[in-house]
Amino acid sequence: MKLDGTQAPYDLAVITGPTATGKTALGVALAKLLDGEVVSADSMQIYRGMDVGTAKPTAEEMDGVPHHMIDAADPDENFSAAKYADMAAACVDDIRARGRFPIVVGGTGLYIDGLIRGTAYAAAPSDPALRRDIEGEYDRLGGAAFRAKLAAVDPDRAAMLHERDKKRLVRAWEVYQLTGRTITWHDEQTRLQKPRYAAYTVALDFVRRQDLYDRIDRRARAMFDRGLVEEVRRLLAGGLSPGSTAMQAIGYKEVAAYLAGDCGLDEAIDQVCRASRRYAKRQLTWLRSRPDVHWLRWEKTPDMEAARPLSTAITGIAP
Repeated sequence: MKLDGTQAPYDLAVITGPTATGKTALGVALAKLLDGEVVSADSMQIYRGMDVGTAKPTAEEMDGVPHHMIDAADPDENFSAAKYADMAAACVDDIRARGRFPIVVGGTGLYIDGLIRGTAYAAAPSDPALRRDIEGEYDRLGGAAFRAKLAAVDPDRAAMLHERDKKRLVRAWEVYQLTGRTITWHDEQTRLQKPRYAAYTVALDFVRRQDLYDRIDRRARAMFDRGLVEEVRRLLAGGLSPGSTAMQAIGYKEVAAYLAGDCGLDEAIDQVCRASRRYAKRQLTWLRSRPDVHWLRWEKTPDMEAARPLSTAITGIAP
């Protein structure tokens, strides 16, 4: 249908959920029904040259639907959630100005929140010297122990973050040290303000958890067949540091360890599968805390015909 993006009941739609739940395909199907364009909300698909391990959609998967916020930064760039929110908002506004409908697709909750709320990152102060001290503490304790320390005061934010997400774990602890309030509290105060966009949010999952985990394992193993090791080898050979933020993504850090001789290939594959399942669990925990989420739970496989009733729910107009 032709939908005037400036007059629709919602400013945009969000398709989110764990990895391997069919977000890309559903986003494309919905875009075709709503004359829309996709804005990616994946914190690793923004990086150029990181294609296999991020499950970046191919031209065939995009199926002619314009996609934004993919390949938006070099992998050695320090790309923040605040920067994403600014850039993605510019994409959303442009899509709407052209009379098309924005569909935000991805599983990075911090990016989605920042885009929709608009002012999520201005509320809490920062102190570069303190941050350096906290970074040193993270290095001494290790990611798992540092995340457990954060969980003792801010379990909601700790549940959203991987133990290797040093930058965001450090930032959460920095805010707590400076203000005596958690970063979750600061975000909640911001959330009381009127959001930048009215969003219809759909979260994808499976009726049976094992079906989700099986799909995650198959996807992770398929990445190795499609050349994940070669992709990581090329990035490292191009000068990307193993300690960079981009290289901490699931799949990349494990393969870097394999290439450094720290583990075997089979072990690296198993580690990627386990890390992906743990990340999916954290994503679901975060989504269940959201009162505004509309759940769509698949049986064995995703069914893209679900895009039709979704388009009606978003617009009030039957496709």
